[in-house]
Amino acid sequence: MRITVEGVEREYRSGGRVLPVLRGIDLEVPSERMAAIVGPSGSGKTTLLGLMAGLDRPTAGRIHLGDTEITSSTEEARARFRARHIGFVFQDFHLLPALTARQNVQVPMEIHPDREARAMGRIRERALELLDRVGLADRADHHPAQLSGGEKQRVALARAFSIGPRLLFADEPTGNLDRRTGERVIDLLQALNRESGTTLVLVTHDSELADRADLHFRMDDGRIRREDGAG
Repeated sequence: MRITVEGVEREYRSGGRVLPVLRGIDLEVPSERMAAIVGPSGSGKTTLLGLMAGLDRPTAGRIHLGDTEITSSTEEARARFRARHIGFVFQDFHLLPALTARQNVQVPMEIHPDREARAMGRIRERALELLDRVGLADRADHHPAQLSGGEKQRVALARAFSIGPRLLFADEPTGNLDRRTGERVIDLLQALNRESGTTLVLVTHDSELADRADLHFRMDDGRIRREDGAG
């Protein structure tokens, strides 16, 4: 699914002051490509990622995900779109502590808008297949507190791909991992992405992860530019 961002701005008001965060962002990510957005802290990377995922609305500009302009959609419509088409991977994993690894992977499938068409037995089977794919078949019944950081992130990857998303957004997916563990997670992320034909946009400070992307963008002070030689 292609991502098109046109003239996007985002500002916040604080104490009567206007704080610009994004300033006229234009970018395009073709379907099934991997794009990396790098830049210093506070440059607007995570804000842009959230807008592209439909978690918030821009102050100005338009964002198309495939044929859907999410900037004109209601909050409810954006939520349905995310549930059907979008996967997420976060730096802090965001696993539910009361659920096992398998149950965490099942959550997106269980809340899917078309869940009536999905038998619970198939959901469980799909979750176990994905945990096996990320090397955690023997940890399916463990809770997050019983898993290492790398294992938690691999569960998060399995969860992100559980609905077969057409878009995947990753915010510093290796930020809390040591170098060796981060490399394994990167390998899995790329492999799963290729297998699923997903369009992937990630925010990262990890130069090795960014170097693996098809497209490179750099943000600074709310502006973005395509890096020379990318693509």
